[in-house]
Amino acid sequence: MRPSPQVISLPYYTDSAHWFALLAEMASPAWLDSGHPGSQYGRYDILAAEPRLQISTRGHQTRVEAADKTVELTEDNPLNVIRRWQGPPLRAVPDLPFIPGAIGYFGYDLARRLEQLPQQAQADVALPDLWLGFYDWAIIQDHHTERAFLVVRPEVNLESLRRRLLSKDPKSTLKHFLGNTRNQLKISRFSPDISREMYLDRVARIQRYIDAGDCYQANFAQRFSARFEGNPALGFLALRRALPSPFSGYLPLPEGAVISLSPERFVAVRDGRVETKPIKGTAPRRADPVEDRAEGEALARSLKNRAENLMIVDLLRNDLSKSCDRVEVPQLFELQSFANVHHLVSTVTGDLRPGATALDLLQGSFPGGSITGAPKIRAMEIIEELEPCRRSVYCGSLGYLSADGNMDTNIAIRTLVCDRDRIYCWGGGGIVADSEAESEYEESWNKVRVLMDTLKSAFGTDC
Repeated sequence: MRPSPQVISLPYYTDSAHWFALLAEMASPAWLDSGHPGSQYGRYDILAAEPRLQISTRGHQTRVEAADKTVELTEDNPLNVIRRWQGPPLRAVPDLPFIPGAIGYFGYDLARRLEQLPQQAQADVALPDLWLGFYDWAIIQDHHTERAFLVVRPEVNLESLRRRLLSKDPKSTLKHFLGNTRNQLKISRFSPDISREMYLDRVARIQRYIDAGDCYQANFAQRFSARFEGNPALGFLALRRALPSPFSGYLPLPEGAVISLSPERFVAVRDGRVETKPIKGTAPRRADPVEDRAEGEALARSLKNRAENLMIVDLLRNDLSKSCDRVEVPQLFELQSFANVHHLVSTVTGDLRPGATALDLLQGSFPGGSITGAPKIRAMEIIEELEPCRRSVYCGSLGYLSADGNMDTNIAIRTLVCDRDRIYCWGGGGIVADSEAESEYEESWNKVRVLMDTLKSAFGTDC
């Protein structure tokens, strides 16, 4: 029989930033955030620190570093390395999504270890292609029941940990964290890495590939960058207020940080049930309620956007079928509205096949079809040719691998990467035969303008 984790109640806070401020001074904190209360689609926040093990991959080399600084280097498939270090499974706890457990990200460029892809785009971001921390404990906030829990692996001294976490008041800790003069952030003006003319040219080249039969759709993104100095956590705190999103996360790393405000679930496993919710189809929000409603209704009726969404649904049905039975599509073209845009969201489900694991599902589906195109490999080859720099974490996945066998991951869109003294964000979209290049260009800005404007307003400087 699987051993059970230890679970006790903690004080609940409507804003998980209170708990994060307490964990921020600990080693390698991680925060998966549901966007509460601004997002209607989220429920749980998961926070952890002090991993017993960290796994990171760069190119063909994977580094496994234990808490005692013992290091192992290997060129094995990174997902096989994760499998070896996951440890024995623990029993699930009803209504708790995560049993510690790994938290981290799988960068888009990890796909180079899973598929044969060309090497053309410049690799100018130092963050690893993959980073996971294996945590012995986590704080989980359930915003539906307004309860918080400390979930601890059975071998950990629960009472000692409880005393440490409750020795300080999280509310006063957050106030001190925000007022600490060491916790400042300065960000210069963002600028695009390619010109408008170059963007339009790349869209035309994709459409020539489509006309030639190479692909049906390819996701093309442009990158924006700025200089920064200071603590990126302040940027995440500001952005989660401006763009509350159900699959958000913040991961500080030695090289910088990952800030994600994603509205999109990639793949989730819960008790053997699998779900993916691809987004394809975007329209801007409007300040006037009548105009805003009209934008949403027009998007919901758009034959182009429905066709684009359906292409990705078919791709994901194929990906899920590699490790699932009974793959179904219970929801097509649901209109979901976020702070900056409306989206069309579909739902694909399946039952994990006996003997298959969450990692098998991830490996067979990665990276998500909604941010590559169809067919996936040819679309990725075209992306590599036309985007001048690699995507790093963008369009990869943030999430968790729970010790009870469950998993939840996002598509890392609306995601910023802090790398040394530079901060990057990307805006992209699926290009199809009847895409209008000017409209696609505007859409790429609309998706991330709120990110750049929020940071500029709160932290803008000439640094």
